[in-house]
Amino acid sequence: MEVIIVGAGIGGLTLALSLVEKGITPTIYESVREVKPLGVGINVLPHATAILTDLGLQEDLRATGIETKELCYFNKFGQEIWREPRGLAAGYPVPQFSIHRGQFQHLLLKTAKERLPTENIKFGLSYINHEITSSGRVACWFEERATGRVIGPVETDVLIAADGIHSAVRAKFYPNEGPPRWSGAVLWRAAVESAQFLSGRSMIMAGHADQKIVIYPISKKAYDQGKSYTNWIAELTLGKPGDPAPTQENWNKAGKKADFLPQFKDWIYDWLDYPKLAESTEQIFEFPMVDRDPVEAWSFGPTTLLGDAAHPMYPIGSNGASQAIIDARTLTNRLTEYGADISGALKAYESERLPATAAIVAANRRQGPDEIMQIVHERAPNGFDNLDDIISREEREQIAAKYKVLAGFDHATVSKVAKAVN
Repeated sequence: MEVIIVGAGIGGLTLALSLVEKGITPTIYESVREVKPLGVGINVLPHATAILTDLGLQEDLRATGIETKELCYFNKFGQEIWREPRGLAAGYPVPQFSIHRGQFQHLLLKTAKERLPTENIKFGLSYINHEITSSGRVACWFEERATGRVIGPVETDVLIAADGIHSAVRAKFYPNEGPPRWSGAVLWRAAVESAQFLSGRSMIMAGHADQKIVIYPISKKAYDQGKSYTNWIAELTLGKPGDPAPTQENWNKAGKKADFLPQFKDWIYDWLDYPKLAESTEQIFEFPMVDRDPVEAWSFGPTTLLGDAAHPMYPIGSNGASQAIIDARTLTNRLTEYGADISGALKAYESERLPATAAIVAANRRQGPDEIMQIVHERAPNGFDNLDDIISREEREQIAAKYKVLAGFDHATVSKVAKAVN
């Protein structure tokens, strides 16, 4: 079976490694001429870690990222709302990792280069079109970015689009979709070396729906030196859902401290001084928080979508990269299961993953597990003396458990995944 993957991001590379494991050697077409370690921190949740462990990557992740120990929610005054263990500390069979997105992508790319023939990873070639041939194969055309020369037709049995939120392949299927949908919020993101906070392996969120911070360490090397290479996000609501985004999201747009930091000047806690952390940061990136409405179909004959090309979602619940990894394993399983019935395999993959990810997109628009902060903010905007008078422990537990089940990283599901891949 011949497979072309458009995009060498986290989803595309994980798919390539999964296919190779099953004896299928794909060809990857990546539009950039050189993959650079862009971005800041992301989280790899246990259900995704189980898949990466099966691909032989857990020790590499452990050597690079942080094994997340706990997740903590606070109000804007730094009062604790919820604290729960994560990963191995929570009894999962595999860790949860916080890691630099660029380093993670490079780890996947390095492994792909080791396991695929050199000629099967092609850089500097942008997808421009494809057609289904009379024999049911896919004829693809690519543009050489350095020269503008068109390459093709290149034929394959399967075309898989893992080319991100601005997917050119998706645009062929949905030409009138338009730009991503803005939530009304803007994120300022960065990473900086700092002192450790709380456990040294804690992920914290503080604030409410219209103003929050998300902070967690992402470097094992810094942790071993008694320091923290700290990923932080500041979020402010500046518009309404569906308004035109103030700028197109990309990894390179520089952010200005003056645009957000004054609104966080009092966010100083016993365990963290956020204004000091942000002031000490040299390079900050600005992103509008966007997603897309779920579509009716991803698969069209021998072609399909994966990851952000299929289901871009708000970065709430630390779930985007993990869902792309699950897509990759699910798609691999269906292709090997269905054999020559490629269209059947892609539709089976779609029927399993499209409803699941559409539900997460919808939940993240409702703040996902972060709704616990919003509830406390609405009930106690000036803080509280006794948290249980504001929200019961049972209600807090229900919010946390509900999202884990929805996103597929409750204990039962992760244990099932880990057992299946071992």
